[in-house]
Amino acid sequence: MALEKPPLTRKQTIAALADQCVQCGLCLPTCPTYGLDGNEVESPRGRIAIAAALARGDAEPTAALRTHLDHCLGCLNCQRVCPANVKYDELLVETRALIGPMPNRPRELLALLRQPTLLRLASRVASATGLARWKARLSARLPANSAWRAALDTLPERSAPDVSMHEDKSPAGQPVVALFPGCVASVEDAAAEADAMTLLRAAGYHVTRLPAFCCGAMDLHAGEMATADRLAERVRETWQASGAQQLASITPGCLGTLRRALPGVPVVDPVTLLAARAEQLRFRPLARRVALHLPCTQVNVARSDAALQALLRRIPELDLQVAPRAPYCCGAAGSHMLEFPERAARLRDATLGQIATLAPQQLLSSNIGCRLHLAAGMDGDGRRWPHMHPLTLLAQQLEDSP
Repeated sequence: MALEKPPLTRKQTIAALADQCVQCGLCLPTCPTYGLDGNEVESPRGRIAIAAALARGDAEPTAALRTHLDHCLGCLNCQRVCPANVKYDELLVETRALIGPMPNRPRELLALLRQPTLLRLASRVASATGLARWKARLSARLPANSAWRAALDTLPERSAPDVSMHEDKSPAGQPVVALFPGCVASVEDAAAEADAMTLLRAAGYHVTRLPAFCCGAMDLHAGEMATADRLAERVRETWQASGAQQLASITPGCLGTLRRALPGVPVVDPVTLLAARAEQLRFRPLARRVALHLPCTQVNVARSDAALQALLRRIPELDLQVAPRAPYCCGAAGSHMLEFPERAARLRDATLGQIATLAPQQLLSSNIGCRLHLAAGMDGDGRRWPHMHPLTLLAQQLEDSP
């Protein structure tokens, strides 16, 4: 009888993942941080070498060394083009778990963002005190690299409206989709969530809404494994109680973490479900030029970018322009825009410059973090556009929408 092999340790897992890299360098042109710095250690290939050295004990996680790992956006442009199929996402998560979170991580701020109830209260207080009118003066008093300054800069001009989620009265027998609200998106993108439910029901799905809480993405990608594991368990418990066949989230940044927590469960972008039944949806014409920003997670994790473009092109007269991508990343990258605001701003400026070449009347982006980050960098020099989730535009143009 053959003996089962013991499971690999974290260091062994990292070393095995790193060994898959053939050092070809095809990932370098797609990497936003390599494009930003032109430095090998700020590239996927360089970070894989660092991870291998840490796992094998050939290097210590000094502040200088770990900074290159912390700078990684986790955009996965590199994984998308890798000929050796290196699982860079898994390698990054395991390496950050090995060395632990950044010592100066803004834990208090992130704790606020993870709690939808507290975040909604903070939004209402900010609105009641008129914070949007004087936040620029307050922001200027904070250090340029302050996480709180970056958070202030992304504060919307208006508080998120309260959105009622109507009970689904769809006929029995329809496929049941559970919608995961998340944390920040459940407050700042509640309207898009309601719009997703409207569209899914129009396409013939029965939709149920799960409780709003953090999926653990920010902690998973920062090396806070105890918190990430606890939130993953909550995801599993909530999913099991839902009775749904598929799980969806309007925020592409949540999908990878939800899939990790629920192996074997279909976890999708609602866009994918809508595209599968597009013939059931009819849209009113809209003569408008819009720029579509595609978040990295939508392209590389959800892989729903083509489906989204196809849906938007079903709106008659819509002039859809897709913002250029790799090596462009807007720099939001979960909590990256709070932890490295100056680097994130440089990436954002490059993205906004590319969008400006399209001369849009409106900006669409599926990720609430990307949208708030981009809005914070807009100015009056021809780069200030109204912005919304693409699902909101689709719902607004939906024929016979309530």
